[in-house]
Amino acid sequence: MRNALKFTSALATAGLALSLAACGSSGSSSSDPNAPLKVVASPTPHGQILKFVKDNLAEKAGLKLDIKEVTDYVTPNTAVQDGSADANFFQHVPYLEDFNKKHGTTIVSVEPVHLEPLGLYSKKVKAIADLPDGATIGLPNDATNEGRALKLLADNKLITLKDGVTTTATPADVTGNPKNLKWKELEAAQLPRSVTDLDAAVINGNYAIDSGLKPATDALVLEKADGNPYANILAVKKGKEDDPRVKKLAELLHSDEVKKYINDTFQGSVIPAF
Repeated sequence: MRNALKFTSALATAGLALSLAACGSSGSSSSDPNAPLKVVASPTPHGQILKFVKDNLAEKAGLKLDIKEVTDYVTPNTAVQDGSADANFFQHVPYLEDFNKKHGTTIVSVEPVHLEPLGLYSKKVKAIADLPDGATIGLPNDATNEGRALKLLADNKLITLKDGVTTTATPADVTGNPKNLKWKELEAAQLPRSVTDLDAAVINGNYAIDSGLKPATDALVLEKADGNPYANILAVKKGKEDDPRVKKLAELLHSDEVKKYINDTFQGSVIPAF
């Protein structure tokens, strides 16, 4: 399975590079202030937010945006690192730090933009109290989101975790499990499709929305925004933070117009982080 995932990510990266190259004489990103800023993003809500900026704010600000959407959590960082994209918009800082550590990349955060609350979803029960003994719960299998998922369950008294363990938690750190929950670790993008085969699953906000779920109303439990470290960020390769196009995009993403768009469009399922 691990090799298959790596192969899929390699194909996605190659496809993105070809797509970027097709948009100009070169697939490489540019620091020319008049060139389009190439941004790789998850489709929902990141791509939607960027399209709003492109269609409503960018031209007046003198910014050209070239948005490329991908659905995995590897391609956006590899594209920024190898220079085939200028920036990405899909991840939070704990995931970025873990990715840099594992892959030797040098990607940095520019600005937080929004929070997508992680939620527990089920097609079989209507409340966490109704989860049966021995229920199987789907968890995202990447390090930071798995820890985040287990913390959500711990915050809602379904399990307890070792003292001092939060974002780095794994099932091995579960010390109390009164319902004898079982774990099914899957790639985050697979969880919405798999939730019908499980008793419940912890699903990332963007994947929940993309699959037609409404986090604000459909989740059995949902992360709280207060003090949450998982705001999604605009990110670039270290050294690109001062690119005037990047600064301009960051300013537009923090505008009142974008805040209103997020609130009106996502109705609490996506929350501005500025």
